[in-house]
Amino acid sequence: MSSTDRTQLHQVIDRRLAGKNKSIGNRERFLRRYRDQIKEAVRKAVGDRGIRDIEQGADISLPRRDVSEPTFHHAPGGTREMVHPGNQEYVRGDRIPRPQGGGAGGGRGNASPDGEGEDDFTFRISREEFMNYFFDDLALPRLIRTQLLADVPEWKLRRAGYVSEGNPTSLHVVRSMRVGLARRIAMGGEPRRELRQAEEALARLQEAGAAPDEIARAEAEVAALRERLKRVPFLDPFDLRFRNRVREPMPSSKAVMFCLMDVSGSMDEARKDLAKRFFILLYLFLTRHYEKTEVVFIRHHTQAAEVTEDEFFHATESGGTVVSSALALMNDIVRARYMGSEWNIYGAQASDGDNWQQDSSKCRELLENRILPLVRYYAYVQVADEDQNLWEEYTRVKEANPHFAMQKICTPAQIFPVFRDLFKKSPAAA
Repeated sequence: MSSTDRTQLHQVIDRRLAGKNKSIGNRERFLRRYRDQIKEAVRKAVGDRGIRDIEQGADISLPRRDVSEPTFHHAPGGTREMVHPGNQEYVRGDRIPRPQGGGAGGGRGNASPDGEGEDDFTFRISREEFMNYFFDDLALPRLIRTQLLADVPEWKLRRAGYVSEGNPTSLHVVRSMRVGLARRIAMGGEPRRELRQAEEALARLQEAGAAPDEIARAEAEVAALRERLKRVPFLDPFDLRFRNRVREPMPSSKAVMFCLMDVSGSMDEARKDLAKRFFILLYLFLTRHYEKTEVVFIRHHTQAAEVTEDEFFHATESGGTVVSSALALMNDIVRARYMGSEWNIYGAQASDGDNWQQDSSKCRELLENRILPLVRYYAYVQVADEDQNLWEEYTRVKEANPHFAMQKICTPAQIFPVFRDLFKKSPAAA
């Protein structure tokens, strides 16, 4: 191998295939091109899903007209006249009315026994792709920018010397040439010493007028040693040195999310299902995008209790309604376990708004005086359309506290837009 060949850098091309020989690169380009249409299809798919199916992949259908590719072709050109047989109704210049019917489907025209049409383009996105589109452009609201909560673990790159393997962009040319020079000096030291001795011996033989055979052997030895030195490559792959950078974790603030769900008797199965779907989305969002986030689950009827994740979503106990019990328990837990500037505290509450009349005013006082001064953001979701007494009290809280938000969810189709509205990423945090 010549020195020129040894200095060439290799380029690695990943030709691994996805399932059923589908190209990963082509798929990624397709998803980027039709990102908006896929996001809209994912949004529509959420409302029809059950609690256990919310995190699965989905079959996405795009209108055929949206995925058509532009093409170039030769136009007929010039002025041409064509005669179509069987036309007894129209003459040149007539205006033909638009066909009636059709609809929003992918087919073209009305139904006919011999017509043609095109179906929507349907493909399947994986579980990971579905959740990435689902939570795109969402973030926990950050009201105080001095304590950041990273969407992914925060790392910083630090230089850590040089390594013998790496990508071409990290190649350190000066260090590589220095190592190559040291190697050439080391590998050529002994041959150069022998070459000097052979050249001195040849010079002595020539001065002494030695026999031609002895001079020829000395010249052959000198030539062999010079060839040996030429075979030492100027630059070898062993000489290449790359800048090494290691990732170091950066300190980041921690966060805790309190999930408060009403399980009283007025919460029927349909309303509980809406609340559970909302909290499942919130839980998936937190666990996927935030590493150092704790979640505290609180269920309440007349009494509130901190429960596990499984109990929060699957327990069947019920009773009367005293919403303030959940807020009081949240306040006690915050002050016992999460006080300190390193904690970002968030709260999310779901209820049908039906509460004991005297207790609703107590809820407002707890929020305004005890909880909202400690939290970064608090979201209330009412899973009923009627304006209950709790909704009226919380409306007064919202007017005086910008980091308090409230929305209504009455149907599964409203869960996604409400969730995105509550946790959309602000321009300052983008």
